[in-house]
Amino acid sequence: MQLSDFDFDLPEALIATRPARPRSSARLLVAEGDAIHDQHVLDLTQWLRPGDRLVLNDTKVIPARLSGLRRREGPEGSTEARIEATLLEPKPGGQWSALLKPLRKVRDGEEIRFSEALSARVENRKEGTATLSFNLAGEDFDAALAEAGAMPLPPYIAARRAADAQDHEDYQTVWARNTGAVAAPTASLHFDDALLAALRERGVEISYVTLHVGAGTFLPVKVEDVSRHKMHGEWGEISETAAAEIAATKAAGGRVIPVGTTALRLIETAARSTGAIAPWQGTTDIFIYPGFAFHVADALMTNFHLPRSTLMMLVSAFMGMERIRAIYAHAVAESYRFFSYGDASLLLPTSRNDTATVADGQSGDGARP
Repeated sequence: MQLSDFDFDLPEALIATRPARPRSSARLLVAEGDAIHDQHVLDLTQWLRPGDRLVLNDTKVIPARLSGLRRREGPEGSTEARIEATLLEPKPGGQWSALLKPLRKVRDGEEIRFSEALSARVENRKEGTATLSFNLAGEDFDAALAEAGAMPLPPYIAARRAADAQDHEDYQTVWARNTGAVAAPTASLHFDDALLAALRERGVEISYVTLHVGAGTFLPVKVEDVSRHKMHGEWGEISETAAAEIAATKAAGGRVIPVGTTALRLIETAARSTGAIAPWQGTTDIFIYPGFAFHVADALMTNFHLPRSTLMMLVSAFMGMERIRAIYAHAVAESYRFFSYGDASLLLPTSRNDTATVADGQSGDGARP
């Protein structure tokens, strides 16, 4: 299986740099078996049934991009250098691994001051990264970071515009609560309080899990033979409550529908050893590509992904390679908006879905009672 198998042509104009407003007004491509329906996210209540369960990632994105000054004293006086830091993942003792640019302008032991309140000492520089030991911890660190930091927009957005104050709201889910991600679970950005209330009224259940999305989610695949790709690790947790809820839905014949590839990767990680969902905590580097055996997810809501990415491989595994090619060709032809701030898809593979056509009386235009 070659990297080129997951390539496709994407017009640059289809890359979204701002989200739809309101959130649930984004378009939704529903792929049910061999059919494709052009809908909107607010139409989810027509496609989900009482007894279905959405699995939502409740990670909270930190404003992980910082700009600071390194001051150095020398025989001719003091010199300064502007240092850009992107926090990558927390380390024991309140430290963070970070990408520093330009790394050559800072030495181990030197301080970078990001604001009046926030500074960090540099340690263990190597290959573009370093460990930062901050002067604050806990809630004091969170407050100072919120003031000094910018949201870590994906490279394909950051290359087109700088992050601004609006991104602090836009690049965060409405249910975010567990701090630690440096990238958003972007399919979840389409939900607002009104849509959640409508889904609950419909009888759709909701469970929360946590996967702290890391910057590695944007790393390119550099090997042509995709089976040789090494995935980055991300910390996640499925509580006893969430595992029991998901298991109960499976036992009752309801569909388990993760919102986003992060939630899917986590629940499938937890089921790898036995084939059944169980409480789980740890670091997952699960790599899902065609040939993967899914145990928990019956459907998937997700955005449209980059060509040649591990997420294209994941959705190809979920729906089949030829089917995904057709879905993405339709999305491009119909000018769906792509990537983190773009539109969404609801993938309902016949093989893992007791198709609702008969049970719900689907009409020819895709509407459901």
